[in-house]
Amino acid sequence: MYEQNRTFQRGAIQNTAAFDAGLRAHMLRIYNFMASGVLVTGIVALIVASTPALREAVFGTPLKWVFMLAPLAFVFFFSFRIDRMSAASAQAAYWAFAATMGVSMASVFLVFTGMSIAQTFFVAAGMFTAMSLYGYTTKADLSRFGSFLVMGVVGILIAMLVNLFLGSSVLQMAISILGVLIFTGLTAWDTQNIKSQYAHNLGHETETKMAVFGALSLYLNFVNIFQFLLSLMGERE
Repeated sequence: MYEQNRTFQRGAIQNTAAFDAGLRAHMLRIYNFMASGVLVTGIVALIVASTPALREAVFGTPLKWVFMLAPLAFVFFFSFRIDRMSAASAQAAYWAFAATMGVSMASVFLVFTGMSIAQTFFVAAGMFTAMSLYGYTTKADLSRFGSFLVMGVVGILIAMLVNLFLGSSVLQMAISILGVLIFTGLTAWDTQNIKSQYAHNLGHETETKMAVFGALSLYLNFVNIFQFLLSLMGERE
């Protein structure tokens, strides 16, 4: 009986160790996807902003609205199609999304100074890293905050739409402050949610799609933190 108990304990420890190792590898893969997506976005944005022909083609024509709305279309596409996509298709769609975001964010380099963009990027990266680490390590259940954060995102979108007509600098500042707070909170919430959804031995195809979708969630949080911070901290050209 004693030997049976010891065998059972060793098996449980081995299973736990295998699960933890798999989870760490899964999260590392997600962060690699997310960071690579941010890199692609930055490179594309810089190329478009520094190439007069591309800059004119995008921002000097109605085509700019296509690139402004395309990222939102990609997000909806991912949300409704991820279960029916192959892992390769999910990755291809993610890279296409990151590149499209780069085109739409090229205006950042036209509006703000390079120094303020760099400074804001590092501040945003620090905030994102701290909150994602918190979401990964905390024992507190963050799920109860999810509905409030999602409602906050909807509220920000409505306020931004209203401010397109009002053009209020005070409202824009309030939106930016709330945006930083909400997407910082979503970073922790999404990280914990991604961690809780992980299961060992799901198979390469399923794990890859989960990694891509998790990376997309974290990517959106980081980009929004960066943009709202830039609106608050950025020095204009």
